[in-house]
Amino acid sequence: MNSVRNPVLRSFCGWLTALLVVASVAFASGEVRAASFQPLEIVTQSGVQVFSVEIATTEEEKTTGLMYRKELPDGKGMLFDFSPEQQVSMWMKNTYISLDMIFIRADGRILRIAENTEPLSTRIIPSGGLAKGVLEVSAGTAQKYGIRPGDRVAHPLFNGH
Repeated sequence: MNSVRNPVLRSFCGWLTALLVVASVAFASGEVRAASFQPLEIVTQSGVQVFSVEIATTEEEKTTGLMYRKELPDGKGMLFDFSPEQQVSMWMKNTYISLDMIFIRADGRILRIAENTEPLSTRIIPSGGLAKGVLEVSAGTAQKYGIRPGDRVAHPLFNGH
């Protein structure tokens, strides 16, 4: 077995190994997070519901989404930016918690809601039309707060926020 004799190289290798271990533990434990949190409001017939959402804008953030997480507290969620408006398809692969997926048009109106999605499923969940964003929240949130297609989402991602 060869050992690294150069102290600088040995230090670098040790640092790199530690970084890789931390990254793999974070990923496996579901600690991969989107870059920022922002407020998002949904105006329903019963009032305004406010959420704190992680924003998924990069391909890595959108691909990972809420995978590997064991919980999603009430009032929290993830907003996926699919600019420009387009047909969107989602799935629940490697997602352990049931979600409500709220598909949102460019004007901020809710297009469709896929409620109580099946954890770990590879079944495709389509937007059913052009969507600019998808909000994922805990399963049952749409019913709990009376969120319906046609309700308005207020967030800088959407026109007329």
